[in-house]
Amino acid sequence: MTQQYRAYLVGDNGVFRSAEAFEAASDAIALTFAQQFTRHGKVEVWQLGRKIAVLEPESSPPGVFTRQ
Repeated sequence: MTQQYRAYLVGDNGVFRSAEAFEAASDAIALTFAQQFTRHGKVEVWQLGRKIAVLEPESSPPGVFTRQ
């Protein structure tokens, strides 16, 4: 069963610049999917009202994220 997630691209001022809705079977799969958006900057991953993680821009070592 899949769940709905959103990946928000966060601007330098902390305001969301854009969002991408997607479905994933787990938080881990959602984080892996959302990692692709970090080439544009910091990304917050949410599942409904629950913040999953903040992914740092792609210039960080691969797989680096902070759990919320």
